[in-house]
Amino acid sequence: MAKTLLRSGDLDDFQAVGGGGQAVFDSALQIREALRLRKQQAMVDCLAIPQVNDDGDRVDWYSPVDGPAISWKAADEDARFRALRYLESTLDSAASLSRKSLQSGKTAQQLFGSLLAKALQFPGSNHVFLVDGKPVITFWGFVNLNESARDDVLACLREEKVPEPVIEMIPEPEPAPEEEEVPPAITFSKADEPLIAAAPVIKTEDHVEAVYEKPQPAAAPRPEAPAAVVVPAPAPVTPAPARKKRPAALWALPVAAVVIAAVAGPVLWQQQQTRAPQPQPQPQPAVAVAAPVAVAQQPAAPAPVLAATLPLHQAEVVTAKAEVEKPAPAVITAIPKDALVMDALQVKTGNTRFLNGNWRVMLDIKDNATGKPPTLRFQIQNNKGTARLVHGDNITCRADLFSGLHQTGELMIKSRGNARCSDGSRYPMPEITCTAGSNDVAQCTARYDARIVVPVTFRKTGA
Repeated sequence: MAKTLLRSGDLDDFQAVGGGGQAVFDSALQIREALRLRKQQAMVDCLAIPQVNDDGDRVDWYSPVDGPAISWKAADEDARFRALRYLESTLDSAASLSRKSLQSGKTAQQLFGSLLAKALQFPGSNHVFLVDGKPVITFWGFVNLNESARDDVLACLREEKVPEPVIEMIPEPEPAPEEEEVPPAITFSKADEPLIAAAPVIKTEDHVEAVYEKPQPAAAPRPEAPAAVVVPAPAPVTPAPARKKRPAALWALPVAAVVIAAVAGPVLWQQQQTRAPQPQPQPQPAVAVAAPVAVAQQPAAPAPVLAATLPLHQAEVVTAKAEVEKPAPAVITAIPKDALVMDALQVKTGNTRFLNGNWRVMLDIKDNATGKPPTLRFQIQNNKGTARLVHGDNITCRADLFSGLHQTGELMIKSRGNARCSDGSRYPMPEITCTAGSNDVAQCTARYDARIVVPVTFRKTGA
């Protein structure tokens, strides 16, 4: 009898595991009963009791024992340590019993051993609870989507201690010693030399006379002659007292040359102006007028001559229509949420990637026992998958699926025979055909035989 509700969830959110061609969840109650009959009560108390809802898509998990329940992560470290040791012992017992059953000659025993080997698989640590200190596993027989069964089932419960980070003090780099600026060395090897170099010494007097006789280059003519410049007579230059050990001619000659050049410059300038001829006005060139150039006219192209053999028709006057018919506006229908859309490019290339995932398949039929349509779920990946059907009094059936595209773009989904049910019966599976309709939304039908064809609707779930 169920005690405490531990966890609920959709079956489409997880992937069932199994063995011998059958899922563990389909025989969950039978597995618990077989373990109880074999006096494996410790193992039975670790497995929560599943209860599927009426639609067959959601399951509730109840504790098999009484007591307060807490999640695995909420328990303290000591309680988790004891529970992990308890689960390790239980897992070893289950593995030993599974090997013993597989070695049996009976088919039922071999099937039980194959299912027991995968029964303790569960999605993660958040599916384990501690009830009165004992571990209880929910969603056992399941793993997360797109994952396979773990070799170490309890790996997610073993917390690896994360080493504390070691903080190392990195010494700051010592600053490089600053190089002392060495002032440039000042030498006094030329201290006795004068700061201003002396002018070159002219030893002969012929140079002074050459200044007067050297012809100056003719200056460019100017419109007006400059006024005469009156240069005052230079004052007599008093020779400076001779320094010791220095002759007076070393500095007197350059000064005399400068004075003579200043007096003779304006005089020569005036003489050059009087001798230079006055500029004559240049006659302006006549502007030549170009004569008009005669342009030869090109002969006109001859007009096209219509051949007598051209089909000539009498012109007709067509009366325009008063009102132009407007095209009807295009109606764009919205794509239903989570609908199966057959991508045109993928269909053209023969790819069925649009079919990957979990689907709720709604058939337009009713069950004879309940008067409700059966619950059908497809899980397909790369044209292979499984179908899970729930009908009647919570009877679960399973079948293998395969799909493919015809050259015409028609999608086919078939099962490999009838579905096997939890009560030992068989349930017929339809052959589903889909074509791309408006906005590439799949329009599907399910065919049971030549006479029974019903519409089908796909809705994506758990993706």
